[in-house]
Order: sequence, then C-alpha cells, then structure tokens
Amino acid sequence: MHPFLAELLGTMFLIVLGDGVVANVVLAKTKGNNSGWIVITFGWAIAVFVGVYVASHGSGAHINPAVTLALAAFNGFPWGEVPVYIAGQFSGAMIGAAIVWLSYRQHFDETNNATLQLATFCTIPAIRNNFHNLLTEIIGTFMLILGVLFIAKPSNSLGTLDALPVALLVLGIGLSLGGSTGYAINPARDLGPRIVHALLPIKGKGKSDWAYSWIPVVGPIVGGLLAAFLFKTFIHLS
Repeated sequence: MHPFLAELLGTMFLIVLGDGVVANVVLAKTKGNNSGWIVITFGWAIAVFVGVYVASHGSGAHINPAVTLALAAFNGFPWGEVPVYIAGQFSGAMIGAAIVWLSYRQHFDETNNATLQLATFCTIPAIRNNFHNLLTEIIGTFMLILGVLFIAKPSNSLGTLDALPVALLVLGIGLSLGGSTGYAINPARDLGPRIVHALLPIKGKGKSDWAYSWIPVVGPIVGGLLAAFLFKTFIHLS
C-alpha cells in the first residue's frame, strides 16, 4: 500500500472512531448520550489501535504529523516523505470527520448547543488559558512520542501488535492528562476536522474557534520534537 493511502486510511479510521465516540456521548438523543469521559477515552484508544493497525504495513502508521516531524528531525525518517505523510494524515482526518457528520446528522440537528457540536470535531479547553493549554498539549504529546519510541525500539517491539501498547498509552494519556484540553496530541486530528466543521452546513453551528486552533497544532509539534530529541540524545544509545 502506498504510504499516502496508508496514512489516509489509518487517520480516517482514527477520526471516524474517535470523533464518532465523542458524537455518541455529547450529541442529543444518541444511545450513548452523557455516558461520560471513560467512554470517550476508551473509544479514542480503540480508534488509535485500529488506525495504527490499518496503516502499519503501508507507512509505519504515523497517523500524526507530530510523529512524522519528530522522526524526520531526530530519527532518520526522510524529509522528502514528510509532505506525503502529512497530506495523507490531513486528508484522512477530514474525510473521517465528514463521515461522522453523515452518520450523526440527525443528532447534530437535534443538538442546540453549538459548543457540543464543535466538540465532536475538535478539542476545546476546559479552562481557556493559552499558556497553560499550550503547555498541556506539549506535555501530552511529549509523553505520547517518548512512549511510542520506547514501544517501537527493536528490542521492545511487538511488530504489528505495537498498535496495542500505543492504544493503551493513548488511553492513559486521555485518562490522566486529557481533562484540561481534550488531549489533541495530533495536529491533523484537530485541525482537519475543525476545517470540516467550518465547511459543513451544520444546523445551528457556531464558530470554529480559530483563535484557539493554533494550540493543538503547535503544542503537539513542540512536544513531539522535544521527546524525539531526548530519546535520541540520552536514551537511544544507552
């Protein structure tokens, strides 16, 4: 499978199952309405497992620009492949968000809260403070990338089954660190669906919160680069 298609499909599965569980929990009159944070974090963990598993053979399953950029900067991933991977990730994220909207369209129409509609597509901070929100995304993605590098280390790797510990890592991040910003930890996961929210004819929708949109992009990139630098400099050769 071509890396672009692998990243597209992997990220599409990630968003369909991840944004899909948020839609099930927050939109009106769904079977899972108000089922809570545990359901959301488990749903996202399953989304990561499936996304990584789908893309693993075709591209190595980055499904996250923060992963791609960190590996290119500090782990020998070819820079020439970066645009292909990131284009696949954003394409998959946008397709996935549109699929979730199609699946839950009646429930979007029944939901009178524009903030809950937006939450189905992208992250919204619990307490809005740019510095602390950015720091939270840096920390969450730092933990993600550092953990992934340990999991994928040849002496530790389970091969295709690396998808499982990565999913458990994301579950842990969501349960432990996700309460402040909603743990985007992935620029494509947040910005791609946010763009789709802006474009779709959603009944009663509000603004797409562009003033916040840079934080779940910059934070994950910074956190990923810091983690990859630390791993290469102090851990990888030890």
